[in-house]
This record gives sequence, C-alpha cells and structure tokens, in this order.
Amino acid sequence: MTSILLKNGTVIDFDPLRLEKVDLRLSHGKIVARGKSLSRKPHETAFYLDGKLVIPGWVCAHTHLYSTLSRGMPPPEVPPKDFLEILKKIWWQLDWAHDEETVYYSALVGAIEAALCGTTLLIDHHSSPSFIKGSLKVIQGAIKEVGLRGILCYEVTDRGGTIERDAGLEENVSFISAHRKSSHFRGLFGAHASFTLKNDSLRACTHLANELHSGLHIHVAEDQFDVLHARAEYSQSVIDRIETFGGLNSKTLLAHGTHLSAPEIARVKEAQAWVVHNPRSNMNNGVGYAAPARLGDRVTLGTDGISSNMFEEAKYAFFKWRDSTYRGNLPKQANDDRPTARKLDVLSMLANGHHLASEVFGTSFGKLRVGAEADLTVLNYPSPTPITKDNFASHLIFGIDASHVESVIVAGRFIVKNRRFPSLDLPAIYRRASQLAKRLWDRAF
Repeated sequence: MTSILLKNGTVIDFDPLRLEKVDLRLSHGKIVARGKSLSRKPHETAFYLDGKLVIPGWVCAHTHLYSTLSRGMPPPEVPPKDFLEILKKIWWQLDWAHDEETVYYSALVGAIEAALCGTTLLIDHHSSPSFIKGSLKVIQGAIKEVGLRGILCYEVTDRGGTIERDAGLEENVSFISAHRKSSHFRGLFGAHASFTLKNDSLRACTHLANELHSGLHIHVAEDQFDVLHARAEYSQSVIDRIETFGGLNSKTLLAHGTHLSAPEIARVKEAQAWVVHNPRSNMNNGVGYAAPARLGDRVTLGTDGISSNMFEEAKYAFFKWRDSTYRGNLPKQANDDRPTARKLDVLSMLANGHHLASEVFGTSFGKLRVGAEADLTVLNYPSPTPITKDNFASHLIFGIDASHVESVIVAGRFIVKNRRFPSLDLPAIYRRASQLAKRLWDRAF
C-alpha cells in the first residue's frame, strides 16, 4: 500500500486540545509518523496543505440512515399531536415501507453526505420491518462503497409481533458474530425503546448482547411517554427495566436520556454507560431538553437521523445549552444539579465519539498520533482571525462548518479529495435515490 505524506498541516488534537504545525505520514491504515519536516520517501505521495486544519474524522454516535430519503416527504393529513403520534404516523410508516433497494440507497446517500461533512464513522440504528434478514449487510455494503466505517444494529421491537421480533434478534446476532474482528464494521445489539419491548423481548436483547460481549443500543427516556409507560406497565423506571435484565454496563449506548431522573443518571454514571445527546431531533420533536452536562463524562453527540453533519449538531448543542441556561429555562430535572447543568464542553462531547469508537473497535480513534487509525479531515478554513488552542472552540461554533471540508481520509485512503469522490457517480446515485424516494413515500403514505 502506497503511503501518504501530509505536509505542513495545522494538526488539531482534541483530547487534550492541542494545535501544532506538523507533518503526518499515513500507511497501512495507520498514522506511522508525526513530526516537522518529514522527508518524502520513494513511491510516497505528498500533499502540501499550506497550514490547512487537520482534525480527526467525526463520529456520529446515533443515527438512522433509513430516514435519509424522508427529506421533503408529504406530512400526515392530520398533524401528530404528540411524540407517539409522530412515531406512528411518520417514522413507523416509513420504516415499514422500506425494501432492500431503498435501504441501500438511503444508506448510500446518507454515507455520502456524512463524508462531505467530515464524518468518518456512523453508529446506525436501523429498522425495516418488511426487510429484516440481511438488512445490515446491505447497509454495510452502502457504507463500504463510500469508504466510511460503521457500527450497526437492527432495532428489535414488539410492534410487529414475535415473528418480526425474532427476525430482529437474529439479524443482530448474525451481524455481530460476523464482524468481531472487522477493521471497518462492528455490531451493537439494537433495541427500540422500553415502551415497545415486553419483558421477554428486553430480556432476550440484553442476554444476547452480553453473551456476544456487545453493547445494547437503545432509545431511553426520549419522551415523557417512555417514562410514564414503564411506571404504569412495569412499576419501574426505564433504567430499572434495562438494569434488571443486565443491560446497563460500560458497553451500553443510551440514545437521548431527555427525561432521566437524577437517581437514574447516578446509576448510568456508575455503570459507565454511554449517553448520546441529539439536540436537533429533540427540538424538532418537541420532547424536551436533556441538559447533557448533567449526564456525566461519557456523553457524546448523535443526529438521530437528521443528516450526519456533526458541525451542525455541535452548534445546536451549544446554542440550545446557551439559550436554556442564559434565560433560566432549564427543565426541572436539570435544576436538580444546576451547577453542573450550567457547564457544557462541546469539544469533549465530540472527542467522546472517538473514545466510544475506540472501545468498540479496540483500537485508537481520534488521536492524531503514531499508531492511531488514519481517519481524518482536512479543512480549508480561511479564518480572518488567529486560531489558537484557547479560541478553537469559538471558531468551531461560530466559523467552521461542513463547507470547509476539503478532503476526507479513512484508514489512510482518500475517500473525498477536493470535495469530490474519486470513485462514485454522484449524479446517477442521486437520480436513482430520487426515484426510489417517490416509491417509498407512495408505499408509506
């Protein structure tokens, strides 16, 4: 494999934050050298960056690629009045309508757009009740064609009865088992949410996840309905239910956590479970504010299917926090720990995506150091003001965005170069995606 030499980039490490003008040599998917004035080796390709920013590729810690083709789809005739109706009238209609080809193109276009935003690893939570068996392999194929990495799962639920539930269980088992040692893909054990899982189903998910040494990836307390349902049906909290069946541990990935109580949060922290904050989705669905600073040190960012643009998600996380704290509008649960709730470190949340990926793959992501995975993004950001370690967070929130992504490298290979994909016919892909979107909408609605 030909090595790549990146010359004179402004390399930005996030944890701890550090900026340095330095060269990077990439070979065999890894960073193999870092230093000033590295000499080009024979048969090595050198790229002169002239001080452009080099950052680790983003990790989107919770998304739904099956929603990619939902953009512009017709709304329900009667608008949903609450979160449960949003699910029933929109998303559960859409996921049911998917077939193999629409699943593939949803993932393909979603991965393309992720790459253009500097996102190099997608943690996807998939649902397609009409096409379950083999669905994760199809998504893997689409992500692989773009050149990204993925951590995939199928959303087990009791919504469609035991046959669909069992098919979802088997799809998770099959994918996780087949990708234990993959350098680009791993599996988590997917489950929808407490309110669509009976005890037997939740028990099966957690048992199989533990047996496979995989984490449980589940929506938790996204809306107040999830909390009330657990209390009414099981006389437990949502976290009680997961913990009862052995599903709360350091491998667990909890999406949202909007309505977790202070005692539940304490147990999540003690278990060292991951929590994924999805501010744009929560705002769009009107489910409330998670106040992520109260959720502990293992909080990261996802998009819940609203693109995979982590620049945007970071900005929304910051501005939502700023608005809530500045105006004294923190939700009741956040006021339980108001000093903590007033602090938010977006850079740490982004870096936590790399820590999460490192734990799942058992290797180093997000560290632009020798031995780490060579997943990185080159930003052409002509700043009108100086960029330093002390003000980089301000540049990220108020200046840098996805339009500044110039090139993206995954496993030491360019997948985007000068905002172009060397091996993809984007016009043809988007034409077919548009045709399929119409078919998907007609079937769903």
